[in-house]
Amino acid sequence: MASIQDVKEYLKGFGIEVWEFSRPTSTAEEAAQAVGCSVAEIAKTVLFIVGDVPVAVVTCGDLKVKGALLKKALNLKGKVRFPGRDEVRRFTGYEPGGVCPFLLPDEVKIVIDSSLRRFPRVYAAAGNDRSAVPITVEELIKITDGIEASVCES
Repeated sequence: MASIQDVKEYLKGFGIEVWEFSRPTSTAEEAAQAVGCSVAEIAKTVLFIVGDVPVAVVTCGDLKVKGALLKKALNLKGKVRFPGRDEVRRFTGYEPGGVCPFLLPDEVKIVIDSSLRRFPRVYAAAGNDRSAVPITVEELIKITDGIEASVCES
């Protein structure tokens, strides 16, 4: 299980800093208040199970992922569902509310939603419910080795 310290060390190698807050950042709304940005600029990481495949989608805090688009982007079949709290911990190594796109296990596929490109910089979680990482979409794709796709309804 990766800690915020692990994420800090990992991102430091890319010249990216982690911000920590005394207030919670476990929802897009809370994170936006802590960071001082719009909810849309929060790069929320949401875990889905597609069939039996764990998929982490990083998207704007003001959007919802559309299951059909997600399956098409990854060429997967099966039901798209939200995992329970225990599954989130087991698949990602993070607690719900602090899931981030960094240092995820190899079996978790990562999708970076194209909607994030609306902003020059977005703010992802760093592995706990009181953190944010200012990052560009290009950096997100490179660091996570994620694929970019449009998987949200506009």
